[in-house]
Amino acid sequence: MKRDDVVRRLATPLTSPAYAPAAVRFTDREYLNIVYRTDPEALRAVVPEPLEVDEPLVRFEVMKMGDATSFGPYVEAGQAIPVRFGDEHGEYLHAMYLDNFPAIAAGREASAYPKVLGSPALYVDHAALVGTLDCGTVRVATATMGYKHHPMDLAEAEAQITTPTYMLKIVPGADHRPRVCELVRSQITDITVKAAHTGPARLQLFEHALAPLADLPVRDVVSASHVLTDLTLGGIEPVHDYLA
Repeated sequence: MKRDDVVRRLATPLTSPAYAPAAVRFTDREYLNIVYRTDPEALRAVVPEPLEVDEPLVRFEVMKMGDATSFGPYVEAGQAIPVRFGDEHGEYLHAMYLDNFPAIAAGREASAYPKVLGSPALYVDHAALVGTLDCGTVRVATATMGYKHHPMDLAEAEAQITTPTYMLKIVPGADHRPRVCELVRSQITDITVKAAHTGPARLQLFEHALAPLADLPVRDVVSASHVLTDLTLGGIEPVHDYLA
């Protein structure tokens, strides 16, 4: 294989890349979002400068992908932290767990999503919407919300989903030191909100050494939403270089 052929490749393995070179469109992407109050010092310990924390809030999310171009259906769960970067308010993506390896590889390599392997689920159990996250066979999180108790303003739901997001892109070199270490920004702009509801909600986080969601403990639940969308993820742009 010639040099020019090598550098045109998107990902490894060279002859059978882990993910397809395709723009990913999500159809019937379903969210369970629970915003909760946590310990301020615990937040400051995990949010990197130059991002700043104004309120001790965390959003726990479970996302069920009904259909994703090139990936197929899968489920994802994680934590996002409301932050401020200069004058802009957004969210820092702290942790993401999902059950689809191509989506993990693409999220980490092509973008900067902090994705690792997990076993999340989102389903309706009688009159409750239930979101769970397991690490192996061990339960890490259980979220419940009253199923479609109250309609939610669609514009408000869209604002929740399209808030700017910040992530760390870290790529090590052969010397095991960072070759890339950047804070990057992304934002969803291509979105259609099909339905949105709110209702009473509860969230339990359980201690796990390799999935430390409980390091940001639940003090009280602030709000909850259940949102159904079609959307395309935005690209990333560097906003801070830690190696400069």
